[in-house]
Amino acid sequence: MSSVAGGRQPVRLAYGETGLIIEVDPECTTVVTPVHHAGAADVAATLRGALQRPVAGPPLRDVVRPGQRIAVSLCDLTRPQPREAMVRALLAELEGISGRDDFTLLVATGTHRGNTDAELRVMLGDELVDTIRIFNHDARDPSMLTWRGEFGNGVPVWLNRHWVEADVRITTGFVEPHFFAGFSGGPKLVAPGLAGLNTVLTLHDAARIGSDRATWAICEGNPVHDDVRAIAAGTGVDFAFDVVLNAEQQVVSAFGGEILAMHAAAREQVRAVSMRPVDQLFDVVVTSNSGYPLDQNLYQAVKGMSAAATIVKPGGLIICAAECRDGFPDHGSFREVLASAETPQALLDSIAAREQPSPTNGRFRCWPGCRRTPGSVSIATTSTMPRCALRTCSRYRISQRRLRLNSPRWDPMPGSACCPKVRRRFPTSRAASFSDARSSRP
Repeated sequence: MSSVAGGRQPVRLAYGETGLIIEVDPECTTVVTPVHHAGAADVAATLRGALQRPVAGPPLRDVVRPGQRIAVSLCDLTRPQPREAMVRALLAELEGISGRDDFTLLVATGTHRGNTDAELRVMLGDELVDTIRIFNHDARDPSMLTWRGEFGNGVPVWLNRHWVEADVRITTGFVEPHFFAGFSGGPKLVAPGLAGLNTVLTLHDAARIGSDRATWAICEGNPVHDDVRAIAAGTGVDFAFDVVLNAEQQVVSAFGGEILAMHAAAREQVRAVSMRPVDQLFDVVVTSNSGYPLDQNLYQAVKGMSAAATIVKPGGLIICAAECRDGFPDHGSFREVLASAETPQALLDSIAAREQPSPTNGRFRCWPGCRRTPGSVSIATTSTMPRCALRTCSRYRISQRRLRLNSPRWDPMPGSACCPKVRRRFPTSRAASFSDARSSRP
């Protein structure tokens, strides 16, 4: 973390694929950046090393036998996972044991929409798309689901049938702090990633999401992650494979092996790479949602707002720069539910009263204008969304702050904080500028 001195300080916000440059006043702004960690010099060797020297359990080649059907779960387009490199590492490591016909790739969409063929080609490359079976998971399609029983704290578990029927199940993903599940990656690539709708809704119900432990960087004792781990352990994962990325979305390190031990080790690396302690609260916090693909819609941008909310003063202002090329998004029920109540508290009350939770509950429970201190924080966004669309959000104290997006710079108000790639928590009264940081309050 550094406070800049002398003159105007340019800060690049991670926004879409191009970024957004603002200038801040060093006399009243604190800029927070992550400790720089260089990307791996040889990504392929780093990935293969994780498969050959796992954190716990046998190497991958000792897990798989010839002729076995292999299911691999991977993140959808809303996550910056290096999917192609990771899948190619699996194929190379199992050469001579398994061929491409033995593999099925499952896009762990959770309740998100499936990815298009064009998107899959961006994610995996043409050659892999044309030679390996790939399925988008569909949480709402009963024919794609298999009942697995009840796990954790009474969670009814339906999982993708291709996953359940495989002889070998491998999760792949990347680990970063998550705003209510503690950390991403690892067991989340089973549930909610490959789970049925009722399973996901239970994991994201008001009681779990509303817990004080359902927050950044907490897994043990977090009712969401406790159940996520219970599902993965109870239903079986044969090998888990995750990476840690730096602010440039480059692979810093890779981890493989038994899913819970692997994920615990990766989380410790993420604390060093993606989180920074902040020792004060700020009047104004400028943040982003780490740019594309993470800022595709307002639904995802809540993560950046949630991180900023941990260090903004009561009554303060959060400004979130998120491109939102996909709108609210237009698919799903997020916009409809957002417009269904007159006040933040009324929305939370309606969620708590529902017998069946909604897929969007988690976003509203963690919305800075709703959670714990309703209405205490004002939120402004800058995005490509039309101003009239964001009127839906006005009752939640969210407005559109017009930045001159066709201009190379923007001047925030004095006493503001800037979080270009921040999505992790922080903690009294200058402004903070979070530049390419995923931060954490100590």
